[in-house]
Amino acid sequence: MKRMFIMMNETKIREYMEGENLDAFFIAKRVNIRFASGWTGDDSYILLTKNQQFFLTDPRYIEQAEIELPDYEIINWRLPDKTVGDSIAELTDKYKIKTIAFEDDYLTYDMYADFNKKVKATLFQAGQIIDAMRVVKSPEEIAYLRISCEIACRAFNRIVKDIRVGVTEKELAAKLSLYMVEEGADTQPYGNILISGKTTSLLHGIPSSKAVEYGDFVLMDYGCQYHGYMSDMTRTVVVGKPTAKQKEVYEYAKRSLEASEAVIKAGISTKIVYPASLEPLKGTEYTKLTYDKIGHSIGLFVHEYPYLAETFDDIIETGTVLTVEPGIYIPNWGGVRIEDQILVTDDGYENMISVPHDLIEL
Repeated sequence: MKRMFIMMNETKIREYMEGENLDAFFIAKRVNIRFASGWTGDDSYILLTKNQQFFLTDPRYIEQAEIELPDYEIINWRLPDKTVGDSIAELTDKYKIKTIAFEDDYLTYDMYADFNKKVKATLFQAGQIIDAMRVVKSPEEIAYLRISCEIACRAFNRIVKDIRVGVTEKELAAKLSLYMVEEGADTQPYGNILISGKTTSLLHGIPSSKAVEYGDFVLMDYGCQYHGYMSDMTRTVVVGKPTAKQKEVYEYAKRSLEASEAVIKAGISTKIVYPASLEPLKGTEYTKLTYDKIGHSIGLFVHEYPYLAETFDDIIETGTVLTVEPGIYIPNWGGVRIEDQILVTDDGYENMISVPHDLIEL
């Protein structure tokens, strides 16, 4: 049975079509396909009309589609010398479709050119309208996001027992992914960051064969999926006793996070959060050792709109789930980032990450 919130998502898209006087919406972005239909596989395209829904895929996924999408007409588009555009052209002719919305921020030039050549309908640039529909989460989506965060927190409590001198970043990153799957995550992990020592100043460093050394910061920025919905958290720990400098940097990073979260509630602009994160750093050398994008919305995709940055002036709405992740990054020394995932409420937020902000010494 199709989940109620998926049916509501379909309704939202059709209401947009009606408001813009559109006959159909062609959806190619994978996360938007999942949002609209619940589909969990690959090689997928959807054509929604006012009263029908068509799912285009290839023979590898026909059986799965028939199981997951019983109310869709399943079309095998991958025939000899055929393209997706051929299938859409056939549907357009058969059902007298005159206007089709499409995701112009995503469609490739080749596919757009093919559509222009074969499809006898007006193509309407819908931009990121479905992405915008995904910003405010339904109660079921929030439940999935909360479980995803709980899984990531349980995995953290396991991985800290493995962090020690001599183990490599790659080994730890692999174990962290395994722990999340064992704790109940989907078996589709995305790129997790687990770095140590001086490389912790890299905002998106890649785990390497470097062995953890005594005195290293170990930074873990990671998450998992649960029914497709993602968690994203960061914690920085230290192996052994921290130096005075490490304690100071960590304390300032912690204050920066807490100052950021203190201003977040429904109705504020995204652009005020980064300046709030700098308040605890005023008068220190660390003010200029930060990054101005300190968070983002999250759901079926890890980096969703809106972003927490001065260059984005979006009003935060109740029901949005955000990450908040200010940090201090000192080149050739190291860095500290602490990240929470929060649910925005009318008067504040709920932190979905249960791991405390305090520095953990291993």
